[in-house]
Amino acid sequence: MNISEINNQLFRTVNSLGKEYRYLNLPMIIIAEYTVFFLAIFVILLWFTKNKEHKIMLICGSIAFILAEIVGKLAGLLHFNHQPFAVLANTNQLIEKAVDNSFPSDHTILFFSFCMTFWLFKKGTWFGWILLAILVGVSRIWVGVHYPLDVFVGAVIGITCASIIYFTVPKLTVLTTAITKYEAIEKVIIANFIKTKI
Repeated sequence: MNISEINNQLFRTVNSLGKEYRYLNLPMIIIAEYTVFFLAIFVILLWFTKNKEHKIMLICGSIAFILAEIVGKLAGLLHFNHQPFAVLANTNQLIEKAVDNSFPSDHTILFFSFCMTFWLFKKGTWFGWILLAILVGVSRIWVGVHYPLDVFVGAVIGITCASIIYFTVPKLTVLTTAITKYEAIEKVIIANFIKTKI
């Protein structure tokens, strides 16, 4: 059995669960489609906490994601496959998706870039974020828009880029200097905004 056959078989195993456990389809659709908004809201709220480490963590997560996306696009040039629902018969497709190259999974890259960054900065205590990233990856297979290999490679890219950025970028003095200057400007803007409201 070659990699393509294993990939298809694993996809069928996960995707067919939606036919057997239909009550899980709605939660999986929500996770596959809308957790990206939850992540975005969390990032915005965390940015405005008065915590310099949080800002450094979020900057590292953003850089890791950008780097991972670049690597992902390069990987997509080396290998191409359409979404499972466009190729395989009897796919349990639960969400709409344009047909293009599904390798690797952008959602998985996004979540593993940020969630691995969170986990590294919080010394492994924010393990729930890693579980969320895994769940997002599984949900993309469940709803029929990605193969397991799309998700696995996306996760490897996200984890690798997050690790590289974590061990390099926070050591740059220019980063802490830029954040300090930003916070000073932010305080002035908030103070002026409060004055205009009084």
